[in-house]
Amino acid sequence: MSRLPATPFSAAEAEAERHRLTEDVLKFIAAGVDSAVPNFNDYCLRMFALHYEVNAIFREFCDAKKVKPGDISRWQDIPMVYNDVFKTHLVASFPLEKSVMACLTGGTTSLTQRGRIFRDEDGKRLVFSANRQMTESYLFPDFVGGKRCRILILAPSPELAPSMGMAIGMDQTRLAFGTPDSMFLLSKSGVDVNALIKALRESEASGVPVALIGATSAYVYFFQACRRKKMSFRLPPGSRICDGGGYRGRFGVVTRDDYYAMVQEVIGIPNSHCVNVLGEAETATNLFDDSLRRCVKGLLPKKRTRPVPPWSRVLAMSIDDLKPLPDGEVGLLAHWDLANVPTVLAVITDNLGYTTDGGTGCEMVGRAKIENGKVSPLPDEERTAGAMGDTAIFRMLERYVNFSIELKMMTAKDLKIEPSVREEIEARPGSVASCPQVVDEILVAQADAESAELRDDALNAFKDQTERPMDWYKSEADKQVLADHPAGLKSEKLPKKAKKKK
Repeated sequence: MSRLPATPFSAAEAEAERHRLTEDVLKFIAAGVDSAVPNFNDYCLRMFALHYEVNAIFREFCDAKKVKPGDISRWQDIPMVYNDVFKTHLVASFPLEKSVMACLTGGTTSLTQRGRIFRDEDGKRLVFSANRQMTESYLFPDFVGGKRCRILILAPSPELAPSMGMAIGMDQTRLAFGTPDSMFLLSKSGVDVNALIKALRESEASGVPVALIGATSAYVYFFQACRRKKMSFRLPPGSRICDGGGYRGRFGVVTRDDYYAMVQEVIGIPNSHCVNVLGEAETATNLFDDSLRRCVKGLLPKKRTRPVPPWSRVLAMSIDDLKPLPDGEVGLLAHWDLANVPTVLAVITDNLGYTTDGGTGCEMVGRAKIENGKVSPLPDEERTAGAMGDTAIFRMLERYVNFSIELKMMTAKDLKIEPSVREEIEARPGSVASCPQVVDEILVAQADAESAELRDDALNAFKDQTERPMDWYKSEADKQVLADHPAGLKSEKLPKKAKKKK
């Protein structure tokens, strides 16, 4: 175990510590979800010390909260960074010239800003390893000895959207668990319905199970079309489906129970083999529900929850004072993830949820959209029956908005923060759609000219991302804007053009 530095890290010391932490965390991940991380608290404090020294934005934030390494002794007290900070600043704890992976992230607090998360080679290894382990444990818990199956993917491919986290992650799943005939079935022109139906019929006829993974809205779209056509399939036992990204209500009211009923009716996959995944680009590890894993292990069915792996912790934080809540009480979900070596350890999100099983699991119940200081449900919560219809949650959201605005105003005043490069650039017309929104626009683009334009703009933005953020300067004017800002904020991606608002 390395010491907490009494003096600031040199560049060489920081690089060595990043690599040591990475190698240790990779070992924890490889040990699996049923293992334990020895000295989890110590590793968190080490990572906090590293990030404080090398990440100027994070250090500024910690100084405003009057918390620095040596002041605390528990991982729970390490400052949590709001996920919307990723939309206004580059939150990187490594030299950006070493970036090899860029992901564009959406968000719920701002519809006009999208964040960019960069990872170096070690960070890329961490995020891929963590999510391969989680996918194996919760989507393919019955696969042993290198077993694979055909995977049918209803999401954009990395070729279509190179910096979309959903595309990158599902391609990694294809490579790790798919047979050579696995395929992406969502192109710029929509779902390749003929290829999907052909693959499902082949599975029916052969008795060989398949796995379907993709965006929730794409499955809702396809299942509703099958219902209208009175078409159904009976996939063989062992087939499974995994959805993620959330449903935005584009295709009518569909609750989570409605979705499971459609899966059973249209493709014959039972509830036990339906898995949902929650991914946050700002934190490395995706969380899967445990329905399939419990079924495979012969455990009694119970209400779904998302087990938290040993290299992470999740707490539900009170909207009023950001204090941890007991199991079952709804608050803002905060993540402490040791796989976040290239960014920051602790991230608090705008996801509302609660913890379960003594804090070893969690569940999400809704999200919020905040515009001009007002809160309203996102389309998926507005049009979908469920927990977000609870007025108590809306009251908590309202309190959170007030608390959040006050906190941000106080922080800006104390730090005298000038508008960041990202705020100046991304406030321009032509904002970027989130992953689920892109999927929605793709699905309806053939019949809707405005959706087709939004689809093209969003896909172009994802394609604009490259593996080298230092090469992203587009014009002499933009170069000058960047040059006038402090080091560490000079690696912004600038849009190709700013479209006029309609």
